[in-house]
Amino acid sequence: MSSITEKRWYLVQCKPKQDLRALENLRRQGYECLLPLHKIERLRKGKWNILEEPLFPGYLFIELDSLLDNWMPIRSTRGVSQIVRFGAEPASVPEKIIWKLKQESTTPKKELKPGDKIIIKLAETTGFEAVFLAQTGSERVLILLNFLNREIKLRTRTKGCFLAPEHVELN
Repeated sequence: MSSITEKRWYLVQCKPKQDLRALENLRRQGYECLLPLHKIERLRKGKWNILEEPLFPGYLFIELDSLLDNWMPIRSTRGVSQIVRFGAEPASVPEKIIWKLKQESTTPKKELKPGDKIIIKLAETTGFEAVFLAQTGSERVLILLNFLNREIKLRTRTKGCFLAPEHVELN
Protein backbone atom coordinates (compact mmCIF):
# COMPACT_ATOMS: atom_id res chain seq x y z
CA MET A 1 0.00 0.00 0.00
CA SER A 2 1.40 3.38 -0.99
CA SER A 3 1.68 6.16 1.60
CA ILE A 4 1.44 8.86 -1.08
CA THR A 5 -1.51 11.14 -0.50
CA GLU A 6 -2.92 14.07 -2.40
CA LYS A 7 -4.55 15.87 0.53
CA ARG A 8 -5.59 19.43 -0.23
CA TRP A 9 -8.10 21.93 1.05
CA TYR A 10 -11.08 22.82 -1.11
CA LEU A 11 -13.91 25.32 -0.90
CA VAL A 12 -17.49 24.13 -0.38
CA GLN A 13 -20.46 26.37 -1.12
CA CYS A 14 -23.27 25.90 1.39
CA LYS A 15 -26.97 26.38 0.94
CA PRO A 16 -28.20 29.78 2.22
CA LYS A 17 -27.86 30.10 6.03
CA GLN A 18 -26.86 26.43 6.38
CA ASP A 19 -23.11 26.75 7.02
CA LEU A 20 -23.28 25.15 10.48
CA ARG A 21 -25.57 22.35 9.27
CA ALA A 22 -23.17 21.52 6.42
CA LEU A 23 -20.19 21.59 8.82
CA GLU A 24 -21.87 19.24 11.28
CA ASN A 25 -23.00 16.76 8.61
CA LEU A 26 -19.63 16.69 6.83
CA ARG A 27 -17.82 16.08 10.13
CA ARG A 28 -20.21 13.23 10.94
CA GLN A 29 -19.10 11.60 7.68
CA GLY A 30 -15.46 11.83 8.80
CA TYR A 31 -14.31 14.79 6.71
CA GLU A 32 -11.88 17.37 8.12
CA CYS A 33 -13.58 20.78 7.78
CA LEU A 34 -12.92 24.38 8.73
CA LEU A 35 -15.54 27.09 9.19
CA PRO A 36 -13.72 30.25 10.32
CA LEU A 37 -15.84 32.40 12.64
CA HIS A 38 -15.46 35.98 13.79
CA LYS A 39 -17.14 37.99 16.52
CA ILE A 40 -19.36 40.91 15.63
CA GLU A 41 -21.48 43.30 17.64
CA ARG A 42 -25.14 43.67 16.76
CA LEU A 43 -27.73 45.97 18.28
CA ARG A 44 -30.79 43.95 19.33
CA LYS A 45 -33.62 45.34 21.42
CA GLY A 46 -31.50 48.35 22.38
CA LYS A 47 -28.58 46.25 23.66
CA TRP A 48 -25.28 45.41 21.99
CA ASN A 49 -24.74 41.66 21.69
CA ILE A 50 -21.57 39.90 20.61
CA LEU A 51 -22.27 37.12 18.12
CA GLU A 52 -20.08 34.64 16.28
CA GLU A 53 -20.73 34.48 12.55
CA PRO A 54 -18.96 32.77 9.67
CA LEU A 55 -16.07 34.81 8.30
CA PHE A 56 -17.08 33.74 4.78
CA PRO A 57 -20.89 33.35 4.88
CA GLY A 58 -22.06 30.54 2.63
CA TYR A 59 -18.67 28.80 2.41
CA LEU A 60 -16.52 26.38 4.37
CA PHE A 61 -13.24 24.57 3.74
CA ILE A 62 -12.84 20.80 3.48
CA GLU A 63 -9.67 18.70 3.34
CA LEU A 64 -9.84 15.94 0.77
CA ASP A 65 -7.46 13.43 -0.72
CA SER A 66 -7.93 13.30 -4.49
CA LEU A 67 -6.77 9.66 -4.54
CA LEU A 68 -8.33 8.11 -1.43
CA ASP A 69 -11.44 10.10 -0.43
CA ASN A 70 -14.88 9.50 -1.85
CA TRP A 71 -16.14 12.88 -3.04
CA MET A 72 -19.59 11.69 -4.12
CA PRO A 73 -21.41 11.97 -0.76
CA ILE A 74 -20.35 15.61 -0.31
CA ARG A 75 -22.76 17.07 -2.86
CA SER A 76 -25.74 15.25 -1.34
CA THR A 77 -24.85 16.24 2.23
CA ARG A 78 -27.50 18.35 3.96
CA GLY A 79 -26.49 22.00 3.90
CA VAL A 80 -24.01 21.60 1.03
CA SER A 81 -24.73 23.12 -2.37
CA GLN A 82 -21.55 22.23 -4.27
CA ILE A 83 -17.76 22.11 -4.30
CA VAL A 84 -16.50 25.35 -5.83
CA ARG A 85 -14.87 24.74 -9.20
CA PHE A 86 -12.94 26.69 -11.78
CA GLY A 87 -13.98 25.02 -14.99
CA ALA A 88 -13.96 21.27 -14.41
CA GLU A 89 -11.40 21.35 -11.61
CA PRO A 90 -12.31 21.83 -7.93
CA ALA A 91 -10.78 25.03 -6.54
CA SER A 92 -7.99 24.08 -4.12
CA VAL A 93 -7.01 26.51 -1.38
CA PRO A 94 -3.31 26.98 -0.55
CA GLU A 95 -2.24 25.36 2.72
CA LYS A 96 -0.76 28.63 4.03
CA ILE A 97 -4.18 30.33 3.85
CA ILE A 98 -5.77 27.50 5.86
CA TRP A 99 -2.90 27.63 8.36
CA LYS A 100 -3.39 31.40 8.78
CA LEU A 101 -7.16 30.98 9.28
CA LYS A 102 -6.54 28.29 11.91
CA GLN A 103 -3.98 30.51 13.67
CA GLU A 104 -6.42 33.43 13.79
CA SER A 105 -9.17 31.29 15.29
CA THR A 106 -6.95 29.71 17.99
CA THR A 107 -4.91 32.79 18.94
CA PRO A 108 -6.43 34.43 22.00
CA LYS A 109 -6.99 38.16 21.73
CA LYS A 110 -4.38 40.06 23.72
CA GLU A 111 -5.71 42.11 26.62
CA LEU A 112 -4.96 45.81 26.22
CA LYS A 113 -2.77 47.40 28.88
CA PRO A 114 -2.41 51.12 29.65
CA GLY A 115 0.16 52.59 27.26
CA ASP A 116 -0.49 50.07 24.46
CA LYS A 117 -0.51 51.56 20.97
CA ILE A 118 -3.85 50.91 19.29
CA ILE A 119 -5.66 51.58 16.04
CA ILE A 120 -9.22 52.95 16.14
CA LYS A 121 -11.34 52.03 13.13
CA LEU A 122 -14.56 53.93 12.64
CA ALA A 123 -16.90 52.91 9.81
CA GLU A 124 -14.83 52.74 6.61
CA THR A 125 -11.86 54.84 7.77
CA THR A 126 -8.34 53.50 7.49
CA GLY A 127 -7.85 53.90 11.24
CA PHE A 128 -6.60 56.46 13.72
CA GLU A 129 -3.60 55.86 15.90
CA ALA A 130 -4.12 56.26 19.65
CA VAL A 131 -2.87 55.10 23.05
CA PHE A 132 -5.01 52.90 25.28
CA LEU A 133 -5.41 54.39 28.76
CA ALA A 134 -8.04 52.32 30.58
CA GLN A 135 -11.08 50.09 30.35
CA THR A 136 -14.04 52.14 31.62
CA GLY A 137 -16.69 49.43 31.41
CA SER A 138 -17.32 46.15 29.67
CA GLU A 139 -17.89 47.91 26.33
CA ARG A 140 -16.06 51.25 26.73
CA VAL A 141 -12.42 52.37 26.81
CA LEU A 142 -10.54 55.59 27.53
CA ILE A 143 -7.96 56.46 24.88
CA LEU A 144 -5.52 59.25 24.14
CA LEU A 145 -5.91 60.43 20.56
CA ASN A 146 -3.44 62.77 18.85
CA PHE A 147 -5.64 64.79 16.51
CA LEU A 148 -4.53 68.01 14.77
CA ASN A 149 -1.45 68.17 17.01
CA ARG A 150 -3.60 68.06 20.14
CA GLU A 151 -3.86 65.18 22.58
CA ILE A 152 -7.49 64.43 23.36
CA LYS A 153 -8.75 61.99 25.98
CA LEU A 154 -11.74 60.21 24.53
CA ARG A 155 -14.17 57.51 25.68
CA THR A 156 -15.26 55.17 22.91
CA ARG A 157 -16.64 51.69 22.33
CA THR A 158 -14.20 48.80 22.49
CA LYS A 159 -15.52 47.43 19.19
CA GLY A 160 -13.24 49.46 16.91
CA CYS A 161 -10.06 49.25 19.03
CA PHE A 162 -7.30 46.96 17.81
CA LEU A 163 -3.78 46.46 19.07
CA ALA A 164 -1.44 48.23 16.66
CA PRO A 165 1.15 46.10 14.85
CA GLU A 166 4.63 46.31 16.39
CA HIS A 167 6.04 48.26 13.44
CA VAL A 168 3.55 51.14 13.65
CA GLU A 169 5.04 54.31 15.09
CA LEU A 170 2.71 56.78 16.76
CA ASN A 171 3.53 60.47 16.51
